[in-house]
Amino acid sequence: MSKFVAYLKSVHENVHDLKMKKQYSIPKIYDADGDLSKRWYVYYSYRNPETGKLERQVNISSGLNNYKTFKGRTKAVKILRQVVEDILINGFNPYEETEPLDVVKKYTVPEAFDFILDLKKGVLSPSSFRDFKSRMKQFKEWLISHGWEYRFITSVNKDVVISYLNYVMKKTSASNRNNTRSNISLFYTALVDNNIVERNFIAEINVVKSAPERNKTYTVTQEKKIFEYLVKDYPVLLLFIKFISYNFLRPIEVCRLKVGDIDILSKQLHVKAKNKAVKIKIIPEVLLSELPDLSKFPLNNSLFSLDTIGGGWETEIDNKRNYYSKQFSKIKAELGLGKEYGLYSFRHTFITKLYREFRKEFTPFEAKSKLMLITGHFTMDALEKYLRDIDAELPEDYSDAIKCANSE
Repeated sequence: MSKFVAYLKSVHENVHDLKMKKQYSIPKIYDADGDLSKRWYVYYSYRNPETGKLERQVNISSGLNNYKTFKGRTKAVKILRQVVEDILINGFNPYEETEPLDVVKKYTVPEAFDFILDLKKGVLSPSSFRDFKSRMKQFKEWLISHGWEYRFITSVNKDVVISYLNYVMKKTSASNRNNTRSNISLFYTALVDNNIVERNFIAEINVVKSAPERNKTYTVTQEKKIFEYLVKDYPVLLLFIKFISYNFLRPIEVCRLKVGDIDILSKQLHVKAKNKAVKIKIIPEVLLSELPDLSKFPLNNSLFSLDTIGGGWETEIDNKRNYYSKQFSKIKAELGLGKEYGLYSFRHTFITKLYREFRKEFTPFEAKSKLMLITGHFTMDALEKYLRDIDAELPEDYSDAIKCANSE
């Protein structure tokens, strides 16, 4: 063999030996023989580029010891071991990286939910956060019951979410399913914003068609019967209803009213509305004349308290609305009214009455223009859709046209 060929062979073998030398050891688990009182971790060795020897690296725990059950910590440590190995396979080198391996964070399903809920608590309004938290809690519990307790949130894909939404729809309604979808989308947007998942695929899931249940309008007889029933034994509830009926406020808006929001001199009230921070509405004389003397109450007190006016009632707005809704439900039961009737029905009823009264004198456009100033709808389209939904616009009697058609 020539000297050149021998040298070439030697170089080739040396290069081959270097390639065959693994740069790291397979990550291993230390579980303290199952003792939960001790620290569990994942450990591995990496080849020191200066010495050429495999050297033990820093132990990695990444929250393992927060798991207080043997089953939970065992599954978590196995997941962590796989994550560490994946990172090493993808080229991580502790002698080159500036950040320690512990900074790499992959969230399990429970961790992801807890993290996002903690973020959203200070961003959403109290009522919105309660709804978001409730729906996310149900989603998390469903995932856990279907085997996702120790899996990463990145393993929850579009098919999984669709399965959950189908479960919600079968159990409740299409409307509730759509509302749940919106909240899950909000959850995934936050996950994307925090680099926990790569994209929000909820937008690819269709909104299903639903027939919303709306409160029916009361007949003249029903309205009169309710008011007569309330006037003696439920005067506070009656006044609550008159704010809905005469000022066209939503029940939640009435609950937000404080004594200081009522300006008797200017005959105005200030209310936090659904689609606007604060709006100003006139108080019609028909309602103003029924208000008690509010000057004796602190301005920051709720206008409507527990069966009183102007008292102190420190509770959530939703609790106030639920209280008056439940109180009215008792009245409905006594009067034989079904679930299709509610407090919101008074708003529909009096907007319908007012519109039809305007139509006696004005054109449809003129009547709607006057009504817009009163109801607070921002656009004519929105008002027209609302009037269609509550059947406020009805045709005149067309009997003569039928008679003429039959005579031909």
